[in-house]
Amino acid sequence: MQPHRSRYWLTPPPEDPAAFEQQVAAVCACYQRAAALEAAGVHTVSTDEKPGIQALERAHPGLPLRPGRVERREFEYVRHGTLCLTANLQVATGRVVAPSLGPTRTEEDFAAHVDQTVGTDPQAGWVFLVDNLNTHRSEALVRLVAARCGIAEDLGQKERHGILKSMATRAAFLADPSHRIRFVYTPPHCSWLNQVEIWFSSLTRLLLRRGSFPSPEALREKILAFIAYYNATRAKPIKWTYTGRNQAPTEQPATTSDHQEAA
Repeated sequence: MQPHRSRYWLTPPPEDPAAFEQQVAAVCACYQRAAALEAAGVHTVSTDEKPGIQALERAHPGLPLRPGRVERREFEYVRHGTLCLTANLQVATGRVVAPSLGPTRTEEDFAAHVDQTVGTDPQAGWVFLVDNLNTHRSEALVRLVAARCGIAEDLGQKERHGILKSMATRAAFLADPSHRIRFVYTPPHCSWLNQVEIWFSSLTRLLLRRGSFPSPEALREKILAFIAYYNATRAKPIKWTYTGRNQAPTEQPATTSDHQEAA
């Protein structure tokens, strides 16, 4: 028992348990099929944003650890702004591919990120696993996918009619399995199903928590350097073991995967 420790938890009862199970199964099936799809030329990536990464500079250098003493870090810091990181974890390899770093996370930013990602292999198939953020079901994203896939049909008008009418109609279009570029959505409040969240935890523990960054540019360089280091030395596929439950869980699962950095 460790009464001094706690963590957030939210698993509300799903409105439609059957639909919830289908969504969970669809996400898990993507993980199971990722290696075979990669061999067939279809990339499966787990994608999300990590907004508000602060460029914090410690007011004085830290003192390194030594026998009998832990590392000591300066309490005071100077804020130099924030960055938003949008990352893709390639499920079949565990590598982080085509990351984007910028000051904002608008729907145009996310569409540009997807465009940049697809541009690394323009003729391949792509499966993006994402949560239900509105920027992941936006008009800009629909127009991008239609252009990239050569879909010439009328997309309609936002809030009026057609594919662009609502987030639900846009999400249905983006999730269409007949498209070369498609999206698979986690159920609401289930971002823990998204594998890239595991990598974000590694980024926080291994770089951000102990870093001192004198500018957003320095923060950007450190994050990109960490990604290059991670891909070269630590990246490997996550051994996904979670397959869903027949009913809503009564407590937070301790883990949904086995990972090289799991406690």
